[in-house]
Amino acid sequence: MELNELFQQAVANSKTLSEKPDNETLLKLYSLFKQATEGDNNEAGPSNAFDFVAKFKHEAWAKLKGITKEDAMQQYINLVTQLKG
Repeated sequence: MELNELFQQAVANSKTLSEKPDNETLLKLYSLFKQATEGDNNEAGPSNAFDFVAKFKHEAWAKLKGITKEDAMQQYINLVTQLKG
């Protein structure tokens, strides 16, 4: 299977985890997904300074700047595989 197919399978698997991951893991999944599908975060950030969820998501994605889409896909696949145990 090629990387993109494995990534799509991991995305599907992430929605069927037996337990909901903790917030830190959810942020990691979100940021890796965004990096894998959109590349570097070039957005200015959330418009509402009090939207803390959006702020944390934005910051988590921004920390991955420079990671290739392929590397982000592989990290996402690895994390979901680890969570599926």
